[in-house]
Amino acid sequence: MSPSDTISLRGKRSKLLTEAAIRNAKPAEKAYKLSDSGGLYLLITPTGGKLWRCNYRHGGKQYTAAYGNYPIVTLAAAREKRDQTKRQLAEGKNPGIEKKRDAVAAQLAASSTFSTVAEELIVKLEREGRSPTTADKLRWYASLLNEVEKRPIGEIEAFELLKPLQKIEASGRYETAVNTLSFAGRVFRFGVATGRAKRDVAADLRGALTAPKVTHRAAILEAKGAGRLLRAIEGFPGQRHIKIALKLMAHTFPRPGELRGATWDEFDLDLAVWRIPAHRTKMKRAHTIPLSVQVVAMIKDLRAFTGGKPKDAGLAFPSLRSAGKPISENTLNVALRSLGFGADEMTSHGFRSMASTLLNESGKWNPDAIERALAHGDSDTVRGSYHRGAYWDERVRMAQWWSDYLDALRDESDIQSFRREA
Repeated sequence: MSPSDTISLRGKRSKLLTEAAIRNAKPAEKAYKLSDSGGLYLLITPTGGKLWRCNYRHGGKQYTAAYGNYPIVTLAAAREKRDQTKRQLAEGKNPGIEKKRDAVAAQLAASSTFSTVAEELIVKLEREGRSPTTADKLRWYASLLNEVEKRPIGEIEAFELLKPLQKIEASGRYETAVNTLSFAGRVFRFGVATGRAKRDVAADLRGALTAPKVTHRAAILEAKGAGRLLRAIEGFPGQRHIKIALKLMAHTFPRPGELRGATWDEFDLDLAVWRIPAHRTKMKRAHTIPLSVQVVAMIKDLRAFTGGKPKDAGLAFPSLRSAGKPISENTLNVALRSLGFGADEMTSHGFRSMASTLLNESGKWNPDAIERALAHGDSDTVRGSYHRGAYWDERVRMAQWWSDYLDALRDESDIQSFRREA
């Protein structure tokens, strides 16, 4: 036996445990111990378990530390754990309390990673009414920051956050990089609010990314082209609900996301209005759209086709792949491409520009009423409130005039009565 196999305890020589002795230990009717040194021992249970334990005293009381099971925890590892216990005792610490603190710290660290805080924020936004589409987009932004997602949010430095953003930039997706940084800032601010981050390090990266070029969405802005577009839509060979969606975009000119995410309970056909709740609008302000006779007929047609119920919270334009999700952001643009309108000629968002241009050119409507119909922001809160009440009647008349005008353009009818009066 080598000197390392024994230890002197008060003048006696005591045999230490060996890996061979541990492997050969058999269960007995009752649990028994195989002692090592310094309070460390292996508890052999009647069922054959081999559990590492260590007795120690602190503050005049005896405690027992558990180090795990053999062979997952080897003899050498158990001795290292015992030595750690002794070091803590020498520092005046209670190893049992320290273990609990470490467990709490580990749990807190697990709940404080960037990905965890990001998901908590997204769930919060969903509870506040954000659409599933918006939530999916935010989760996609979070996934782009995979290099920091497992890091405790309070330890992330600006340079670490910049690295994945620069990779996005390198692929030419400047707008995506900027939007991802913006989302990261929201996550950090939520982390500050919940006590898991000290500050928003994303703010340090202002000006560090390439600013995306502002591009104007293509749109048809003259009456003849609008008529050609409407005739093409009328002959759309694709799915019926996509055809109706294109027609509604032309007649009501909402933002594309507002149409895609529309639910049946937003439409009141008896009052001929479409009420878009605040959480679904860009300006985060509820927007009500008066519906022409033609639009009411389109929505009834859509209901008959999809089986939608008037007070149902279900989507009016569900995806064919999943009834719980709306048609994709690109669906309407793909439909326009199939009709022969290139990306440089017309987009789904272009219906808004077309309506704004032709309504203003008609000279029949107050520009402020047109702005309200487009749900544009107003820098003057008082003026904005005044608009919402003062221009409603005019907007109702304008909605019917616009639908009649579009029908005349589509049918190449005599539109003399629609022209601006001298």
